[in-house]
Amino acid sequence: MPATPECGPNSALLSQVPAAWRIALGFDVGRLRIGVAVGDTLTGSARPLCILPTHQQQPDWEAITRLIAEWRPDGLVVGVPRHADDTANAMTDAALRFCRQLHGRFHLPVATMDERLSSWEAEQRQSATAGRRRNSPAHLDAQAAAIILETAFNLRFNSPVDVLPLEKGELEDIAHA
Repeated sequence: MPATPECGPNSALLSQVPAAWRIALGFDVGRLRIGVAVGDTLTGSARPLCILPTHQQQPDWEAITRLIAEWRPDGLVVGVPRHADDTANAMTDAALRFCRQLHGRFHLPVATMDERLSSWEAEQRQSATAGRRRNSPAHLDAQAAAIILETAFNLRFNSPVDVLPLEKGELEDIAHA
């Protein structure tokens, strides 16, 4: 899942989780609820935290304020939905608006992630671990937020590294330095 392209050089949104982050909150934004997860960049792991209902398709800003005060994240990661062909869907603009509002209200860096298939992955994880017991669809939103966070962490750890061509003998010089 690549970072979303809405993050240009003049944007307040980030396309990757910075190395300086330690704790991050992740959000899976929907019309009826927002799944929230917390993650640790050192371990690259995240866990579902809670589900926040929306009120007339508006986030519960008081609850988000409490979560940010409790967890003191270094940054926030928001899943941005897209169609399979990378075009915007009905929720893309709402998720990007949520990103801008988060940044404006809390003055924290916000990274966006393509969240395609995060809900499907959450269902797969649930069926693999829960057997016949089915969690509510709301629980899947928090699990999807954890998957979005883990994806962001994995991209940071596995991003391509620029490799400079070395002349013969330079590798030995580096090894002995």
